[in-house]
Amino acid sequence: MSEHDLYETRVSGKINPLRVYLTELTKPIVEDLMKAIVQQQQLAHGVSLVARAVTSRSTLPVLSNILIKTDQGRLRLSATNLELGISAWIGAKVSDEGGLTIPARTFVDLVSNLPNEEVTLTLDERTQSLNVKCGTLNTDIKGISAEEFPPMPSSDDESAIPLNVENFKEMIQRVAFAASTEDTRPNLTGVHMSFQGDELEMAATDGYRISISKAAIGHKPPQNLEALIPARALSELSRIAVNGDETLLMSFPAGRGQVIFHLKDAELVSQLIEGNFPNYTAIIPTSFKTRTVLNTAQLLKACKQTEIIAREGSYIARLDIQPEAGSSDRGPQMEISATSEQTGSSEVIVDASVDGVPLLISFNIRYLREALEVIKTANVLLETNAANTPGMLRPVGDDSFRHIIMPMNVNR
Repeated sequence: MSEHDLYETRVSGKINPLRVYLTELTKPIVEDLMKAIVQQQQLAHGVSLVARAVTSRSTLPVLSNILIKTDQGRLRLSATNLELGISAWIGAKVSDEGGLTIPARTFVDLVSNLPNEEVTLTLDERTQSLNVKCGTLNTDIKGISAEEFPPMPSSDDESAIPLNVENFKEMIQRVAFAASTEDTRPNLTGVHMSFQGDELEMAATDGYRISISKAAIGHKPPQNLEALIPARALSELSRIAVNGDETLLMSFPAGRGQVIFHLKDAELVSQLIEGNFPNYTAIIPTSFKTRTVLNTAQLLKACKQTEIIAREGSYIARLDIQPEAGSSDRGPQMEISATSEQTGSSEVIVDASVDGVPLLISFNIRYLREALEVIKTANVLLETNAANTPGMLRPVGDDSFRHIIMPMNVNR
């Protein structure tokens, strides 16, 4: 019944009370409902992307929720802990606009256990609830108003720096593992990022090792930039950005102390870390007395074998680098050994090409192993000076990556 017909009925005095009641009752209910139909696989993927930004320790209940909101014909899922925010967009058949926040744990568990079929999401803003239908399942979840969800900043594509996803992910993987996980030194939990012309350099350190990666980005920013980005945020970005051919847009909103990474179907925003990053370039040795070339795969295997014993003894491993193997006819070699009072001892010999003086030096074997895991070249170069000075590990034929490891002081 149209508004005109209802008006004519009232004017003529021929009012049907039941018809008027039903018309006025049902009309606002339809307007209050948001309805979207999505595929279960896409919904599960989107939920898994954003759920990592949810916090369970906040005093604000809405931060334990995921925002579900329609956005220009797609469904947007967002979560934030006020330091890290992640949004994902998925295709949907949207009939009405709306939004609501839903408890993350409940929604994640529910979506992951749905059959691989179409999922109908119906949001009732009046009752602040979300109805989920899929197959034979019909579930209502109580939520919190979308208006209570912290606003997510939008990226400025005009001033954004375009980055190749594949190259940027490789840089993240090369440095993020070396950042500290101790909150007592917040500036060491981040990755230092600096732009000089069209070259980007990233570095991370926990005070015992330094990982440095650099690459040409093919696009010169309007000015030289420098930022300290949480390593966790970059690790999450590496997990989200799966399409290596895609272009990633990175922007720094003026005066907000934030960085935004924008992809086609996802966006990550992170607070920048305040504080000074160590002057790591002053720690890098400028020359070395011993240069040892080793097969990357063989050295990595030897490190993993040695770590089994070394992990019970503070991960201490001794590297005995010998240009000549003495009475042995094996030629130049490096012996890696570890001893633990609880477990035992281990020695493994790795063939090497050694140029320089013999050296006995001790490193944290876990640090050595983690650095080798991100080196893709067939051979690796270990450069050293003395037992009490840093050593440097880098891929042979690739100057874009360097890893500096501090030696460990042990009784000889």
